[in-house]
Amino acid sequence: MSQPSLDVYELNKGMDAHNITMRELRSNNKATYDPKLPTRLWIDKDNTPSGIYDSLTIILNTGGCRWARAGGCTMCGYVAESVTGGVVSHEDLLSQIHAALIYEKEQNIFCGQVKIYTSGSFLDEREVPKETRKSIAEIFSTRDRIVVESLPDFIEESKILDFTSKGLETDIAIGLETTSDRIRQDCINKYFTFQDFISASDIAKDSGAGIKAYLLLKPPFLSESESLQDMVDSINVVSPYAHTVSMNPSNVHRHTLVEQLYFSRGFRPPWLWSVTKVLNDTIKSKITVVSDPVGAGSKRGPHNCGSCDEKVFNAIKDFNIRQDPSVFSELHCTCRDTWNFVLENEFGYNLPLSS
Repeated sequence: MSQPSLDVYELNKGMDAHNITMRELRSNNKATYDPKLPTRLWIDKDNTPSGIYDSLTIILNTGGCRWARAGGCTMCGYVAESVTGGVVSHEDLLSQIHAALIYEKEQNIFCGQVKIYTSGSFLDEREVPKETRKSIAEIFSTRDRIVVESLPDFIEESKILDFTSKGLETDIAIGLETTSDRIRQDCINKYFTFQDFISASDIAKDSGAGIKAYLLLKPPFLSESESLQDMVDSINVVSPYAHTVSMNPSNVHRHTLVEQLYFSRGFRPPWLWSVTKVLNDTIKSKITVVSDPVGAGSKRGPHNCGSCDEKVFNAIKDFNIRQDPSVFSELHCTCRDTWNFVLENEFGYNLPLSS
């Protein structure tokens, strides 16, 4: 695993201080989960380089992200949903896959694309053993496409070839969050660098896989306007290395530093207006940009005033498929004036200016 530099890993400083805080917060989690069942399942449509696909999304319940167990990212609480003890057997992981196939059959849909996440790294063999990865590749070999998520450390040619050698169009999704190393380290507490991402993307491409970059809209400690600018900058910088950006607006996970800030009135999730602005402003970039705002319209998720949230969210979903910014032209609400005021007047030392 990539190592943070010594100047940010001094005791009680930088990443070490973040990790201490995150471990304390996560120690409050008392929930337990069944290792034979996936954390979540759903079917939706995805815009891919090969066209629009019905996608089966599987969140496998594993032992959890290795970095999160050390402390981890300030906004991510997915490790709190992991199996107690840090290990899930090959047999139990395959039970989760079969549960997903039963779910798909019940929906009467055969999905051309399968997306598999672990709330960590699918290619980390501590989470998903080699034999499990090979079995999953065989199970889904009749599909057209597969997406798996991983941190850069675990991206290796031999692992990717398990899928590409079967004729599967394969995408590796990487939670890059931002192309700014400073924001990724200081605001998000993610240890790898943009150069690590570039190196991993080169390995993936040499192995016949594509790259899908996940970028975070509004990490903690950034104002609304700063997060907007960082997102647009990151999309432009990452475009030579990925075919798609999935813009993920922050939401407030339990047992995280972001939740602590939220309850202290030091963090507000991004406005849905900000999502539409980024999508509109980057439509001419050389990369497909999509967004699926989790928790949209809730206080803990990306939201506007409440009255327009559903319409704006539906327009974003429409944009994801059609890539046509005209879907935003009919959106009007008085809260847009408040959002504009926030963009002009909110700064790091006085945020957030609205709830």
